[in-house]
Amino acid sequence: MSGVPVDPGPPAELVGDEFSVPCLDGEQRRYVNLDFAASTSALREVAEAVTAFVPCYSSVHRGAGYKSRLSTTAYESARATALRFCGNRAGDDVAILCRNTTEAINQLAYRLSFEPDDVVLTTVVEHHANLLPWGRVARRRYVECGPDGTFSVDDVIAGLDLSPRPALLALTGASNVTGWLPSVRAIVEAAHARGVPVFLDAAQLAPHRPIPPEVDYVAFSGHKMYAPYGTGVLVGPRATFLEGDPFLAGGGAVDLVDLDEVVWTEPPDREEAGSPNVVGAVALEAALHTLTGIGWESIEAHEQALARRLRRGLAAIDGVRLLGPSLETGTLAIGTFVVEGLPHALVAARLSAEFGIGVRHGCFCAHPYLIRLLGLSDPEIQAYRQRVLAGDHSSIPGAVRASCGISSTATDVDALLDAVAFLAEDAAAGRPPPVPYQQDPRTGDFWPLTDRPGWSAHDRDSSLSCARG
Repeated sequence: MSGVPVDPGPPAELVGDEFSVPCLDGEQRRYVNLDFAASTSALREVAEAVTAFVPCYSSVHRGAGYKSRLSTTAYESARATALRFCGNRAGDDVAILCRNTTEAINQLAYRLSFEPDDVVLTTVVEHHANLLPWGRVARRRYVECGPDGTFSVDDVIAGLDLSPRPALLALTGASNVTGWLPSVRAIVEAAHARGVPVFLDAAQLAPHRPIPPEVDYVAFSGHKMYAPYGTGVLVGPRATFLEGDPFLAGGGAVDLVDLDEVVWTEPPDREEAGSPNVVGAVALEAALHTLTGIGWESIEAHEQALARRLRRGLAAIDGVRLLGPSLETGTLAIGTFVVEGLPHALVAARLSAEFGIGVRHGCFCAHPYLIRLLGLSDPEIQAYRQRVLAGDHSSIPGAVRASCGISSTATDVDALLDAVAFLAEDAAAGRPPPVPYQQDPRTGDFWPLTDRPGWSAHDRDSSLSCARG
């Protein structure tokens, strides 16, 4: 492709990179995974670390046995590595290990002890996980985006300067929909100049770029950074968690308990009631070591080449509309698009069933952002809202998202571009797909009507949705 940088090649391999899947023409094809923005497969080093650890698995902080000592050491080593991964942070910070970014944000929202009239400044670009928890504990003020899905530092400053002054700025490090990267360091500087602390949702950022150490609080998830074993991290000042009740109450979070009294232990243990996911912690530490060892320069060079190839290629296909910022704006290797004349759910279904390509479709847990990117009018929004409330998801708006990761290749991107061009040409010419597809109004998803192995009625679970949220 002319003018597209040469991909230096993937910096790492993942478990399952050679997995093959059945297609409607009867062929088995190597699965082209372009859904890294949702969840990632395990780095080989991560899978090896877990396999090596499992024979040693035991209770953490709850036993004197040798295996318990090994497990506790491994768990606390992972905590220390997660803290270092967030940069040379000033102050007495702690790393709390939890399930994922969503749990981390809910935990922080609870522990900040806001008053109902306090204001949290956030943006319309956010994932639902960085919108909904704040609405439970405070008033939200929003930074709007332009038609291209971006906002400026000045836009954030305007929100910071409104009265009352926000108690917190909650910001994404990278959009999970468009891959756009806000100017986090400049925004943090502006917030701190006004005495406003900053929480960074780094779920989408952490696998691709270093975490800016200037932020006050940060959360990220192992399942998006090649450690899919169920551990996330919340990092913030110890003082935030030093007083008051923890988010979860139970064993491991206490020093003393009577029937009418509890004395909570010190953070971070205070915030981690219950038996912890030590296997997930081991996996996360292995991923953090591997990513750091590869180096951000290598990771970024690989992904920038793929981002340009993907976004330029989609923008060049007749009948395809690429959502998000201009091609000159730096983004992660994500391309979110719609195909004229084809529902987003049908595009995703056909890419899977006919080409063996895995993508995400729908609203990507970012409804406010996507309806702005699609340019939907208020009447259009109300119309689909009423249908959804009635249980009909067949016309819910959305798009298709292709997202690359550390093991993606130019060949993967080109396979998607060829497939999308074929589907767009089919739609423009009015040609039907090779087999009929049936839509389930309860989920909005399409399924091919065929007896081919892997795609027959027997293989279908009609209760499941591919694009929930």
